[in-house]
Amino acid sequence: MVDAQILAMGGGGFSMEPDNPLLDDYLLSLAPAGRKPRVCFVPTASGDSDGYSEKFLAAFGPDRAEATVLSLFNRTVTDLDAFVLEQDIIYVGGGNTANLLAVWRVHGLDVALTKAYREGVILAGISAGMNCWFEASVTDSFNSNGLAPLPDGLGLLPGSACPHYDGEPLRRGTYRALIQSGFPTGYAAEDGAALHFTNGDLTAVVTSRPQATAYKLTPGPTIPTEQPLPTTYLGTPE
Repeated sequence: MVDAQILAMGGGGFSMEPDNPLLDDYLLSLAPAGRKPRVCFVPTASGDSDGYSEKFLAAFGPDRAEATVLSLFNRTVTDLDAFVLEQDIIYVGGGNTANLLAVWRVHGLDVALTKAYREGVILAGISAGMNCWFEASVTDSFNSNGLAPLPDGLGLLPGSACPHYDGEPLRRGTYRALIQSGFPTGYAAEDGAALHFTNGDLTAVVTSRPQATAYKLTPGPTIPTEQPLPTTYLGTPE
């Protein structure tokens, strides 16, 4: 039996912290030892942005990994199941969560990723790439100036997710209000915090910033309970 693993990042990684590789290094450390990890970037949420993909390829150069990019807007991969199963890590970029899910379902990538997850391919991502693995999430997919609930994730992880919990001013208040009004309980991650799930259970919260953290949110009698989770800072303590 292999472990099914997901690393859900509230913010950080190569696109937000180009000079701080701690979260990406942690992700690479989860891959099988003995060879360079095969890491595939999926930039669907950004409309397959060329610039985003170029940043990924520069950050995951041949000294660190065997890096590839899976485009669906200009698709060249015929057999998605086989391609995804060849990877050690699938790294999903940020952008529009709702559009990401719709495009994945049209192409059948949702099914391919679910199969790969159960066979030990590590799934990871930032922002939309955090949201997509849960049953529900908070997203700006429908209004770049506002936030809305999205009860339409892949459901590989139970409950809901909220990235950028401290990085965008509306996130915390919106998520708290949703949780209190019956939205699925779930996890909020600040920028620089990543939640590591193994076989569906949260096994670690790691951070690239000393003060970054994550929270478990549940409804309370009048306001939601916001429980800070134990974290491990990946850098050298100051």
